[in-house]
Amino acid sequence: MNIKSGYVAIIGKPNVGKSTLLNSLIGEKLSITTSKPQTTRKKILGILNSENYQIIFLDTPGVLNPTYLLQKRMSEYVFEAINDADILLFMLDISKDPNALTLEDEKVKEILNSVKTPKILLINKIDLSNETVLTNTINKLEKMKMFDKIIPVSASLGVNLSQVISAILKFLPEHPKYFPDDQLSDQNERFFVSELIREKIFEHFRDEIPFSAEVVIEEFKEREKGKDYISAVIIVEKDSQKPIIIGKKGEAIKKIGKLSREAIEKFLRREVFLELRVKVRNKWRSNPNFLNRIGYKPGEK
Repeated sequence: MNIKSGYVAIIGKPNVGKSTLLNSLIGEKLSITTSKPQTTRKKILGILNSENYQIIFLDTPGVLNPTYLLQKRMSEYVFEAINDADILLFMLDISKDPNALTLEDEKVKEILNSVKTPKILLINKIDLSNETVLTNTINKLEKMKMFDKIIPVSASLGVNLSQVISAILKFLPEHPKYFPDDQLSDQNERFFVSELIREKIFEHFRDEIPFSAEVVIEEFKEREKGKDYISAVIIVEKDSQKPIIIGKKGEAIKKIGKLSREAIEKFLRREVFLELRVKVRNKWRSNPNFLNRIGYKPGEK
């Protein structure tokens, strides 16, 4: 039997549904999802296994023009994923102004023009559009002749995802599997726990707080008897942000802790004791040493 195996990078502007697509294709919540842009900060690897193929998806941060160092590192992860990929899945959000779907963004053009591997365009959120707009959009994009395949999908509802898999398999190279069949990702539990806590911060705080916050796991102790112990620190950039995270009489951080613990237990399928603290690290998003220390290391374009 010929085995197909390879890397598929999921690329697009912020909030087009890349993480939702990964989770839907894998059937597990590997990437956190919120309504806010820039939720995904790192390259998230998810593995879809079958008897005769292995598709390794790379969820990436949204394509943007960086304004500070963390965003620059995030952009580098996008290009790393592109360089690693055998196939590119580029996503557009049709629920936004259809006239904006021209692929004229300079960063987008740079990416698409740099890719020599097969490119599949996914027009996402078709459940929030109508047939006329969708047909006109597909016709317009087909005339550009930039993609090997165009597929309308709804990542959240799972519409046409079987077509996405079929299209990927058409272009996927023959290669032995890169990972064991029972492996879903290359990240450890600490990473997913920190992401789930960060997701709750994104969901429950407004303005600059979610974008200024990072979560670092300081301790993760698995126990044979009793609950696992997790100690996490929420990093913020300004002294004024710390009391907002904590809240009046600690109510805000208690709520984040409760929601995070429930999400973590669902993910780990076991009970945990979660302890949260808040620390201020001024301008951490622009501090190269601190970014390196918490895992945002320089990439390669």
